Amino acid sequence: MPQLAYWADRQPGKVAAHFPDTGEAVTYGALHARARQAAHWLISLGLQPGEGIALLMDNRPEFLEIAEATRLAGLYYTPLSIHLRPHEVAYVLGDSGAKLLIASPALAPLAQELAEEGAVGDRPRYAVGQGIPGYGSYEAGLAAQDPAAPLPERPVGREFLYSSGTTGLPKGIRRPLIPWADRDAPEWDMTWRSLYGFGEDTVYLSPAPLYHAAPNRYVYRTLVEGGTAVVLKKFEPALALATIERFRVTHSQWVPTMFVRMLALPEAVRRGHDLSSHRCAIHAAAPCPPAVKRAMIEWWGPILWEYYAGSEGVGTTVISPQDWLRRPGSVGRPVNGVRVHITDEAGNELPPGQTGSIRFSGAPRFAYHNAPEKTAASYDAQGRATLGDLGWLDEEGWLYLSDRRADLVLSGGVNLYPAEIEAVLAQHPDVAEVAVVGIPHPEMGEQVHAVIVPRRGARPEPALLEAWCRDRLAGPKRPRSWEITEELPRSEAGKLLRRLLKERYLPPAGGAG
Repeated sequence: MPQLAYWADRQPGKVAAHFPDTGEAVTYGALHARARQAAHWLISLGLQPGEGIALLMDNRPEFLEIAEATRLAGLYYTPLSIHLRPHEVAYVLGDSGAKLLIASPALAPLAQELAEEGAVGDRPRYAVGQGIPGYGSYEAGLAAQDPAAPLPERPVGREFLYSSGTTGLPKGIRRPLIPWADRDAPEWDMTWRSLYGFGEDTVYLSPAPLYHAAPNRYVYRTLVEGGTAVVLKKFEPALALATIERFRVTHSQWVPTMFVRMLALPEAVRRGHDLSSHRCAIHAAAPCPPAVKRAMIEWWGPILWEYYAGSEGVGTTVISPQDWLRRPGSVGRPVNGVRVHITDEAGNELPPGQTGSIRFSGAPRFAYHNAPEKTAASYDAQGRATLGDLGWLDEEGWLYLSDRRADLVLSGGVNLYPAEIEAVLAQHPDVAEVAVVGIPHPEMGEQVHAVIVPRRGARPEPALLEAWCRDRLAGPKRPRSWEITEELPRSEAGKLLRRLLKERYLPPAGGAG
């Protein structure tokens, strides 16, 4: 039986999800009924098992019901980042094979722009709520469906997420659909229940967009366990604290940037909320500076759990707050039967203390959608998979990250790839060469910094370069600082030495932090 159906039958009046920004509260009974209507509607549109849809939505109840509808109808759903530009949306829609798009009124300007610029193509498009001009009515579609009518037997649908690629092109991670009975493996139940303590009494705070993998999956897991999710439109430091107090939140999931912003609040605000219900705060997505994590533990107590993983599902490490205090900087040891290896460039396993490529073994193989060459590059000859990161193990097998992919910019928990940004800037008529790196930022972790070598006789102005990027790149990908230089540091072979660029902006050795 689908998990949501179980809880809808057992506790139909219990709130499955609160949406504090609008005051909406959705019960398990109502969520399940709406999801069944949506599943019937999607099937009535002719969608076959294994086909998919795309969502362009803010955090709202319909996101949850449509996601559940795809599970019931044996379909994939691909949530789109609201920061994508039209050509990026067009790429994801085309690559994923999404048969239709469902959008929300809060994103009407973007939804209309996508339609006008042809990004949606000839796909049917629908809008929830009050609707969007040029989009069909989702509500009208549901109104014609009977939630009590039986659904055809289909495999369980699921999310079809995209992560950025090293070339800048998003990479789809499309996992096979399986029967309901095999949906949740016991080892994953162990992770959520035994380690984090998820259960019927869980009240989970989601302060981030549901189109991101972690918030999406954590909210879903809360519903699987019969708990209650509290979903904010977006993260605001003081609001997050007030929400923990108001809803007696027990669990939450964060990125380090959020910690930095909460720590920056006035002392009176930080200490002015009752956070005693909060017993598990999970964080990942970017390395957390030890000083920041220690400050959070001093404030919230030893409730911070950290994990290292990727959307690819090749392996996960987890560390408890108690273990972290004994091993500051570690991201944990592997769970769920996988093993972690540190290897050199030739694939030889390195001894403890030596830095090399982080690889996992023991997890099911994955494949990037329509990208066999990228899939092959993720595995070595022994079948060990990597996310491209560097790190080392101590004598007891605890993992430490050394570098989050040499070129990757991690800003506010979002992965940004320089190659895509450089490709856009290189097209500017005043730019001869360009290098993009991440430089330290006190709140975001890193910010995008562009180093420009101008064409002879040209004097590119940052304001003009910013305007150039504004029309061609999603907001988080646009450089926040600029440098004009005569040449870029390169090796004798002509390879760009990004590390030398980054080192210019690192704090002096022995300095604070």
